[in-house]
Order: sequence, then structure tokens, then C-alpha cells
Amino acid sequence: MSSARLVFADGTIFRGRSVGALGTIGGEAVFNTGMTGYQEVLSDPSYRGQIVTMTYPEVGNYGINPADLESERAQVSGFVMRQCCEVPSNFRATESLPEFLKRSNIVAIDEVDTRAVTRKLRVAGVMNAIISSEDRSDEELVRLANAVPSMDGLDLASQVSCKAPYQWDQPMEAASFGTPVGWPRVEGAHIVAIDCGIKRNILRLLASCGFTITVVPSSTPAKDILALKPRGIFLSNGPGDPAATTATIATVRDLIKGDIPLFGICLGHQILGLSFGGTTYKLKFGHRGNNHPIQRVKDGAVEIASHNHGFAVHPKSLPAEVRVSHINLNDGTCAGIEHVSKPQFSVQYHPEAGPGPADPLYLFRQFAEQVRARA
Repeated sequence: MSSARLVFADGTIFRGRSVGALGTIGGEAVFNTGMTGYQEVLSDPSYRGQIVTMTYPEVGNYGINPADLESERAQVSGFVMRQCCEVPSNFRATESLPEFLKRSNIVAIDEVDTRAVTRKLRVAGVMNAIISSEDRSDEELVRLANAVPSMDGLDLASQVSCKAPYQWDQPMEAASFGTPVGWPRVEGAHIVAIDCGIKRNILRLLASCGFTITVVPSSTPAKDILALKPRGIFLSNGPGDPAATTATIATVRDLIKGDIPLFGICLGHQILGLSFGGTTYKLKFGHRGNNHPIQRVKDGAVEIASHNHGFAVHPKSLPAEVRVSHINLNDGTCAGIEHVSKPQFSVQYHPEAGPGPADPLYLFRQFAEQVRARA
């Protein structure tokens, strides 16, 4: 394998080995603290436009299998590892991580001091970077890193959203995921999922509630959604700056005028906050990993959850009829909101456990109960 470089906009250079596709790619450099779940990370549309550094020292041990992909393709711009395992050991694996990266045209690098990369981003904050396996000068790569567009003001959700409505009916596999006990079934209740970069395991869990699901593009206006006569609305995760998703914000602002149940995750949470009249801001280095502690405000219970976001809702910007429902215990940021009188709520984290703990699965049950109560 050939050599490669990770080059930051401030001129810092890390040298290593190319373990993916050959080429040069730019993006916002971020880090993920998960010990597992690299396949879901690679295929999560929320990572569009980002170069992801995995903090766990060895990545690729269990290979790649199609069942665990969270979308139809790899989504990250680039991938950074300390050590990439070339020979996986898992009966479910159909190919190795390097094979998948090359086939997916993802530029990747290993033999990098990922601890140093992570500390750099924690101190300085996320910054743009380049991964290159090509014969270019260091000076040229630094110039390219500085030319990468800022994530601020960037609407990436429209790029990863579906282009036409479709139906989803595949539930989660109980054998591999487990069946939540006591879930209410809302057989045939029709909901609309607004796709800003939706993950497959979210759709599987919604299908496991018994919903009939129509997935629509993020640009779909409210009148077209309401014409489908849904009993509930789901607002998905996705990449980019939430304030730049102006068409989706306008849609949600119209939808929340009524009392239709609405559930949002991650970017969907931020869009709901903006639709309520709040504001969002960019975090210094974001939250990305599988083990973040979240406190539920109403009873003080703590759950461990998966995160992947670089923006947050400013709680003091929310109107009086909207309250904070969850708090991230690492830094006190807003991790959930809910309307005080309408069945409309959202969380900043990923309760679908793909990857991550299953602690927050109750949120899908809560949504199902609200939809059933409105029948």
C-alpha cells in the first residue's frame, strides 16, 4: 500500500499509509469515540462532508457486512485510523474494511497517531483537512485544506435526501437486535418520515412499531405531506448546518401549527427547535460516539446514548411553550426538547442504537403511544 497524508488547514501534517481509494479528498475533520460501529459510521448520511477519525486504536476487526449499512453507500469524505485490520474475523463479514473503502471510493489513512489528532481537535476545535495519497506538495495540500467550504451555512441534507417518496416496511431483526418488551402496536397507522439523511435502523424501529411509513424528500412542502393524511410525522437525522435547511424548516413550521404527533432525531431535533422559533449554534468539536450520558429532566434518570452532531439548540432561545427535556451531562448542552401541550418532541442524540446502547428506545414507544392516542 502507498503512503498518505492527513493535512490540516493550519499546516499540521500527519503521515501514514493509504488503506482506501487513491486520491485527494477534503472535509471537516472530526473524531468519533466509539469502540465499535465503524460500518454504521461510514454509511451514516449525517457524516457527509466530514473526515472521521476513529479514536479506538484498531478498526476493521469484524469486517463489513451489507446488513449493517445505514444507507445504500459510504457517506464520509475520508477515514482516519491508528491501525486498519486487513483480515477480519467474523462469520457475518463479506469483505474487509480496506476492500470496502476502495470499492466505495473512500480515501482513508492509517498508521496515524489518532490520539494526537483527537487532542488537536479538542483544543483547537474542528477544522478542515485533506487526506491525500497522491504525489502533491505539502504546501499545495495545505492550500486545498483552506479551500474546503465551511460547514457553517452548508445545506447538505438536501444532497443526501431521497429524490422521490417511497414506502418502507422492513422491521428490525429481533434475532440480532432484540425485541423491546411492552411496545404498543399501532398496526397500519400511517406516518410520514421527512428524509434529511435518514438511517435505516430508524426506519426499522418505526416499522417495528407497526407503522405504515412513507418517506419523503426533505424539500416536500407541508401541504403535500398533510395530503397523505399521516397520523404522525418523523423528522430525521442528517448532515450540515441546520439553519441552512430553510425549506424543511418552513415545512415543519407549518406542520407544528396543528397537534399532529411529531418526533425528531439529531438534525430533526435542531430543525424542530428552529421551527419553534429557537436558534442553533456550532459546537467547538461536536459530540460523536456511542457512550454519551444523557439526563432526562422529568425524573433525573440517566441513559447512555449514541451521538453524531456538530450543532446544538440554544435552550434560552426557545419560546415559553417549549421546554428542555434532556441534558447532555458531559457539557450541559440541550439534548432534547418537547412542547408543553402538544405531542411534539425531539432528541439531539441517536436512540435507534445503530450503533450504540438501547437505553433510549423508549422514545419510539413514546411516539407510538402519542400516535395511537390521536386515533
